[in-house]
Amino acid sequence: MSNPLSVLIVEDEALLAVELGFLVEEAGCVEVGHALDSAVAVQMAARLKPDIALVDVHLADGPTGVDAAREIAGHHGAMVLFMTANVKRLPEDLAGACGVIGKPYTDRAVRRALTYLVACLERGCADAPPPPGLTLSDSYAARWGVPRLEKTA
Repeated sequence: MSNPLSVLIVEDEALLAVELGFLVEEAGCVEVGHALDSAVAVQMAARLKPDIALVDVHLADGPTGVDAAREIAGHHGAMVLFMTANVKRLPEDLAGACGVIGKPYTDRAVRRALTYLVACLERGCADAPPPPGLTLSDSYAARWGVPRLEKTA
């Protein structure tokens, strides 16, 4: 990889956002910005063109993260990863996101997930299943050749 991937953090809890910034850098990426609400997140994505956006579902302006993620992924070219305690609020298609990490998460899980996603982006495919804690969307699993596990009831 010639340049580290750029990451936009969309999180309204300041301490979590700062922690995510450190984890982003530990994974070899660069934090390019931090948004507290969906409108600012979309504006920043349009201006900064991040490679990846880490998006919470519930933001300062309410449960608007899904709408922001759909806009960021669909119109601004960033790969979105949800970081949320509200996994059940996500639509089946994950709003175009590559996947989700449920809160509470560990530092190790976030670093591993980011490292995995960077590798998949660089190669255009996965050479292993996703690490524990990361659930890929069906569309990204298919895109990267990751076999899907059957969902249990």
